[in-house]
Amino acid sequence: MEEGAVRSRPAALAAVLLGLAVLTSCASSDPEPSAPTTVRFASYDFAENQTLTEVYAEAARRAGLPVSVQHGVGPREVVSPALQQGVVDVVVDYLGTALSFARPSETRPSRNPEEMHGDLVRTLRQRNVLVLDVSRAEDKNGFAVTTAFAARNGVSRLSDLAELAPELVFGGPPECPDRPFCLKGLEEVYGLDFGEVLTMPSRSATVEALVSGQIDVGLLETTDARLAVAPVMLLLDDRELQPPENVVPLVRSAAVDRWGEELRTALDDVSAQLTTNDLVQLNRLVEIDGLTPEEAAARWWGEG
Repeated sequence: MEEGAVRSRPAALAAVLLGLAVLTSCASSDPEPSAPTTVRFASYDFAENQTLTEVYAEAARRAGLPVSVQHGVGPREVVSPALQQGVVDVVVDYLGTALSFARPSETRPSRNPEEMHGDLVRTLRQRNVLVLDVSRAEDKNGFAVTTAFAARNGVSRLSDLAELAPELVFGGPPECPDRPFCLKGLEEVYGLDFGEVLTMPSRSATVEALVSGQIDVGLLETTDARLAVAPVMLLLDDRELQPPENVVPLVRSAAVDRWGEELRTALDDVSAQLTTNDLVQLNRLVEIDGLTPEEAAARWWGEG
């Protein structure tokens, strides 16, 4: 899963972390910053993750825990250090991308979800982060074209783009060129070298750019609700670039120490229930019906 914010530079990262620390301090009357008065949830800067964060945060509230939520904190380069440094407590992540980010030097990572989960548990334990149960719900990176483009060029798989790519325009989030499951991976696994790459500010903008002909290929997640209503389609990942991307909560170990096993149990209970179809429906509520992430999460919980 790729996030859609501006790629963080070191100075920007420091500024965001400082801002989060200030927000956390201001929100608390506790003079000791190492002892926050709420379980601090933080989301990445795209709608699905914000909605998932609200779903999991509500589970903690229902367990009787005080909760605060900070949305749109940034891409993984910002959120991961914030979690490891204790600026936030809970991040809802995606298995394959989280493991790749945690172990960037891994040359032949497992594609078995259970083995991946175990690798992530062992890696993040050393950084004082607990990896909770994985959900059945899964959302991978996908690469879309219009149905007209697919018919005109006879393409249905990513490998079909190899000869066409030098003449095509690709659209994706700013961090896409450096991500192993985005442009970097498309070049290494499929040999795709696009003629031009444009930065897309959002997935909605990506769909609009595809339909208008501004771009030929764009990144969309596999659970994007717009796939059901717009004249676009995902190309088959026939060489399996994308790893399993099951939803998985990451929790600062100090948060479980402070708030008890009630926090872990509440989040694991959500993961046990959540399905990929739930993600599609949650995304539809936000992307198509115009609900806020909080309102969509309330629908999942049977409210509103």
